[in-house]
Amino acid sequence: MVAVPGDPLAPDDTGDSDHPVVSYVLRVNGVDRAVEGSWIGESLLYVLRERLGLAGAKDGCSQGECGACSVQSDGRLVAACLVPAATAAGCDITTVEGLVDHDGSPSDVQRALARTDVECGFCLPGMAMTVHDLLEGNHAPTELETRQALCGNLCRCSGYRGVLDAVQELVDERAARMAASETERRAGDEWETDPGADPADHRTDQNTPGGEA
Repeated sequence: MVAVPGDPLAPDDTGDSDHPVVSYVLRVNGVDRAVEGSWIGESLLYVLRERLGLAGAKDGCSQGECGACSVQSDGRLVAACLVPAATAAGCDITTVEGLVDHDGSPSDVQRALARTDVECGFCLPGMAMTVHDLLEGNHAPTELETRQALCGNLCRCSGYRGVLDAVQELVDERAARMAASETERRAGDEWETDPGADPADHRTDQNTPGGEA
């Protein structure tokens, strides 16, 4: 039996009354992944790691306290160790592996955190998911807002200063890219209006109040 959204899960014939097993489909990082013969009580963390081979989410406490197993379910940050995997059938799951850019290279969030001085890095995948989730809803968080977002991610060796600085640097980098993109767009619009104009003349000048040369 394959579970689909809206349909109840039922034990497979291979299960017994004490340990019922089910089969279902999880949509993980945009791909449908079949899970077959799974004990109905297996956590989403266990299924991701042991059945689907996605080891980015870590098992730090098994109690939803450390943030190491953070993933997104339908765009909401959750502790995968507390979510029964079978109940996630039909949900859109994003793991740290799914944060990569379209060309397969690490995302800017992953690159920013990889540059921090850490000892073991065990907590970084969960922090990457938290920072990704934070910046999806808040493009320019204050340090206090970043601290509040990370309060559920425990780091026992390196602390948080480097992570906080990395988030601020990332926010600044994204803002600079957006400003540059906007400048190029406006230059292109001006060139279409006046083909004889030089797009390079429409540039940002930090010393001009209006921002244009």
